[in-house]
Amino acid sequence: MLIGICGGICAGKHSVQDFLIQEHAFTPLVLERDEIPKIEQSASGAEVPSSDPAAVAGGEKTLSFTNVLELVDHATKHWQRNWVTTSIYDEATVDALAHRPFFVLIHIDAPISVRWQRFKDRCAEASLTPPTLEQFVLRNDAHLYAPSTGLASLASRAQVKLLNATTSLDGLRVALHSLNLTDSSRMRPTWDHYFMTLASLAARRSNCMRRQVGCVLTREKRVVSTGYNGTPRNVTNCNEGGCPRCNVSSGGGGVALSTCLCLHAEENALLEAGRERIGSGAVLYCNTCPCLTCSIKIVQVGIAEVVYNRSYYMDSEAASIFREAGVQLRQFSPPKEGLVNLCDESEDGSDLPIRPNGVTNGFGGP
Repeated sequence: MLIGICGGICAGKHSVQDFLIQEHAFTPLVLERDEIPKIEQSASGAEVPSSDPAAVAGGEKTLSFTNVLELVDHATKHWQRNWVTTSIYDEATVDALAHRPFFVLIHIDAPISVRWQRFKDRCAEASLTPPTLEQFVLRNDAHLYAPSTGLASLASRAQVKLLNATTSLDGLRVALHSLNLTDSSRMRPTWDHYFMTLASLAARRSNCMRRQVGCVLTREKRVVSTGYNGTPRNVTNCNEGGCPRCNVSSGGGGVALSTCLCLHAEENALLEAGRERIGSGAVLYCNTCPCLTCSIKIVQVGIAEVVYNRSYYMDSEAASIFREAGVQLRQFSPPKEGLVNLCDESEDGSDLPIRPNGVTNGFGGP
């Protein structure tokens, strides 16, 4: 696995890299540069020393390369080992790294006031006068929005986007542990991850006004059919007024079901497949746990296993039916992707301990 980490000044890139080095034995890879942009400067323009762990804590293990192609070639030859780099200098670098299926891009960011405080702490450690907030913002903008680099747009390409407003390294590590960044399914999804992703994609086709549910029916790791909830064929779509019940805002789940015209995702998948195609040993994936009505139909057609992601209000009733009928029911939640608030992952970032000597974060490095 090769993890690339990008983001703004003092967002915590090197702290995440340090975590991977110390906790998961990653080896840092560095791209050499002839000229280093002058973005990490004190008020007087002096360069602020970096606390990059690749250069400090494990410098003897750091591997340096003169260009990104050399780096990619090395990682490819040793792809079964774990590598990490913060040398994401421009879009071209990511383009080269992204050619490999074992590459995962992580973007990390934090509120500008938090990042400025972290940079002031670094200046204080080096006995330098920190820049003003305005100076810091201008340098950060120059770093991220330079037309020649395209760094600001890399967030949209990242598989995981971390919002790092945590106030201590301990809190950051707790949050990173819970994310399991080294999960191999981030590179190649497991069968569960793959089929659940297809179910979530099918859900996007739903026209139901209440909720979007998607379902994938499989047998021997092959897709038999898919389905999503909505009104029957040739009936006005639910989101166009076709189902009066779903278009009434009052009333919770399970109310007036007999008046609902929408077929459930599981029903559509079962109807599409038919009992003969389902056969024995079929597995049904659904992004929401089946309701009781769908559960009895699932049992009737001979489904062997049901895998779901999100809970539903009648999970216990469905579980009881499946248990009695001998149908295996389990919940699968894929590793988190997209935007992740690290304060949420650390349970309560506001109560995390403050580091000694007045240093509130220790997130040195850009």
